[in-house]
Parts: sequence; structure tokens; C-alpha cells
Amino acid sequence: MPDAPSRGVAAELPIEGELPGFGGATAWLHSEPLTPDELRGKVVLVQFCTYSCVNWLRTLPYVRAWAQRYRDDGLVVIGAHTPEFPFEHDVEKVRSALGSMGVDYPIAIDNDFAIWRAFRNHYWPALYVADARGWLRDHHFGEGRYEGSERVIQELLAEAGSVGIEREPVRVDPRGVEVSADLRTLRSPETYVGYARAENLVAPDGVLPDGPRLYTQSPRLELNQWSLHGDWTVGRQATVMNQAGGGISFRFHARDLNVVLGPSAAGAPVRLRVLVNAAAPGPAHGADVDEDGNGTVDEARLYQLVRQPARVADRTFEVTFLDPGVHAYVFTFG
Repeated sequence: MPDAPSRGVAAELPIEGELPGFGGATAWLHSEPLTPDELRGKVVLVQFCTYSCVNWLRTLPYVRAWAQRYRDDGLVVIGAHTPEFPFEHDVEKVRSALGSMGVDYPIAIDNDFAIWRAFRNHYWPALYVADARGWLRDHHFGEGRYEGSERVIQELLAEAGSVGIEREPVRVDPRGVEVSADLRTLRSPETYVGYARAENLVAPDGVLPDGPRLYTQSPRLELNQWSLHGDWTVGRQATVMNQAGGGISFRFHARDLNVVLGPSAAGAPVRLRVLVNAAAPGPAHGADVDEDGNGTVDEARLYQLVRQPARVADRTFEVTFLDPGVHAYVFTFG
């Protein structure tokens, strides 16, 4: 059992238990396997992530900055990559995705949810901070509270003997999907497309789980309702388009509209075209489409399809897929 924390600046932080081990990891990126004993003497930040999760992506600029800023002061950042969707079990996909995001700190691949269970975790993202003696001293679920988390890091580093730790909070310049949500205008919730968690789907003829069906686009959608059109198979986690020319419509209210999409089962790319209120998005196009609304799904990940630069109002989004086989998982907004 770790020694008790010494009295000092961080003494007010509660003890939340011992830092669990990472023995259940199925692989590691950027590091040999790490253990709590090997990490003794370091302040350890563990963050649960999954690479298509927009909520995690929006915390990444801060965690990346902390890893770099405090590395030489005794902070070790570890990402526990616990997959939400089947494609996120592929270690090479995880390696490629995180590499493109500039993540270079150790990543424990938690494909069996062993680390998740050891921490008794329930959320993406979730952040835990352990002191140099191996005690968990702080946690935070979801986005936000960045200055507070950085203050905890500083206090625990100072408690461990580092000097010159009291600094102004990091400044970040997020881009694309890493930009924080605009909470003032956000009125649309995360919406899953697979039948296990789907809500607000308008399908007058009903849904055929796990079987192909021709769906008809609803002529009118209320806010946060959505509909399919074309030949789709609605699966438990993913809804798959069987023939080219189908699409999804969604009545939304948010600055950003994102969708987790994947290419065909054979890996063939799928071209798409986006409309907003029946017109090309123009300056409201997201990072993954052009002003005419054209884009391509060539890997399984989160795609930003709309980012409105001006007044946010209720709008109707429509995406048409020009090739068959697209996998659609979840809409997220910001």
C-alpha cells in the first residue's frame, strides 16, 4: 500500500484509493508496459479515451499540452484507449488515428475493458490523477474544468518536490473537431444510429433490425428528429447503406454537426454530398467537406460535416452517399 500523502499544498485533495494497475492492457503504444510500482515517484494522469469520441477529442488539446509542459517536472500521462465501436479495436487504426492527432504519450490498449473495470470507470472521457506515492487524488468526467485539473497537476508535482510549478494555465489553439462546443447554441443531443441506442428516428413503416429495408425520407422533421432514405440495414451499433444513393436527414440546432462514419466492409471509400436547408453548405461546411458539400469516407472516424460561422438556428441537414457500403454510427454536435 502506498505511503500516506505528506502535509502540504495538496493535503486538501482527498485520497480516492490506490492507482490501479494496467495489467489488462492488450498492447501498448509509445511505451513498454507500465506498472504502478514503476510509476512511483511520478505524478500520473490517466485518461480514458476512444478515438472517434468528440467529447474526448475536445479535451485533447489540453491533455497534449500538459503532457508536453510537465513531462520534465515528473508528470506521466497515460491514455487508456477503451473502444466504443468495433473498428476501434484495431490497434493499427488506433495507432494511425492517434498519430495523426499528435499523441505521443503512452497509450494502453484496453480492448477487453480490463483497465476500465479496474478504475470502475463509466465514461469517455474520464481523467484520473495519482500522486507520486501511488494514491488517486482527483478525477473529472467529461469535458471542461481544465484550469482546475491543471491546478491539481501542479499541486501534486509540488508535493512531490518539483519547483517552479506555479505557472499560468496552458494556452491552446484548437482546430477542427478539437474546438470546444458552443454551449450557448447547442440544442441537439448525441444521437446514435444503431438500434441499440437510437432515438428520434422517424420511420413510418417501422425499422427492420439487422435486415435490409427500403426507407422513405420523412417530408417533415421536428427538431432533433432524423430519418433514413434508401436501402439500409439498421444494425445494433452501425446502420449500413446497401445501395448507392441513400442518405440521412436530421433537423438540428448547433454550430457543428459531426457523424462517426466508416467505409464499406471491404474498405472501399464512399463519396458523400451534404446539403443544409436543401442547399450546398457554402461557408457552413465542416472540415471534412468542401463548400459544395462534397466529401469522402475513406476510414472509420468522426467526420465534421457542418460548422456554421454565423447565426445558429434550426436547420435541416441531409447527406447522400454516392457509393454503397457506408457505416453510420452516431451524430454528435457542438
